[in-house]
Amino acid sequence: MPNTKILVVDDEPSIVNLVTAYLKPEGYEVYTASDGPSGLKAARTYKPDLIVLDIMLPGMDGIEVLNRLRRESEVYVILLTARTEETDKVVGLSVGADDYVTKPFSPRELVARIKSALRRIRASSGGQSSEILSFAHVRIDDGARQVTVDDRAVELTAIEFDLLKALAENRGRVLSREQLLEKVWGHEYFGEMRVVDVHLGHVRQKLGNPDFIVTVRGVGYRFEDEQL
Repeated sequence: MPNTKILVVDDEPSIVNLVTAYLKPEGYEVYTASDGPSGLKAARTYKPDLIVLDIMLPGMDGIEVLNRLRRESEVYVILLTARTEETDKVVGLSVGADDYVTKPFSPRELVARIKSALRRIRASSGGQSSEILSFAHVRIDDGARQVTVDDRAVELTAIEFDLLKALAENRGRVLSREQLLEKVWGHEYFGEMRVVDVHLGHVRQKLGNPDFIVTVRGVGYRFEDEQL
C-alpha cells in the first residue's frame, strides 16, 4: 500500500527504533512520538492509517489517548501492553482498541499483524459491494457501512461492523471465535481470541438487544433476527 502512514507511540527508544526498522523496508511512512500528548497531536496532524500505541506513556497514558482518539477517528489501533497486565488489555479493547500485542513481542509478529490489518482496511474501504442485509429489526448496509435497528442508526467501529456482518451473513448458524477471527482479522492473525468476545460485547450494547447475538457456550456466536 503506497503512502500508507503508521504512527508508533512509545516512550522506549529501543522499541520505537526496532519497530521503525522493520516497517520502513516494507514501504510504510513511519511517524513516531514518545509521550501521550505528542502522540495525540501526531495522530491529528498526520492522520495515519494505523497506530501502534503503548499503554504506559508519560504525560497521558495510552488508554486516555485512545479514548480521545475514538471521539474523532476510527483509525486502526494496536495496543502494546505488558504481558502481566490483563486488565489493561480488557480496558484498552473496551475503549476502542482493535487489537493488542503483549511485551516483549516479536517485531515480525507485529509487522504481520499490521499487514493483515491494512489488507482488511483496504478491502473494506475499496470494495464496491452494495449488499444490504435486512431483517425484522436489524438492517446492515454494506456499501454505506451503516447499521440501523428499528430505524435507529447504530454507530459501530470498523471491527464491530465487520463482526456483525459476518454473523448476519450466516444468520442462524454458529460461528466459532476462530472463524470470526479469520473473517474479520484475517487468516494470518495469531493473537488471542478474547478480542472477539470484547468487541461483540460492544456490538450487543450498541444494538440495544443482547438477543440479536446469541452465545453458544463452548462453541461460538450466532446471529438471530427474523429474515424478511
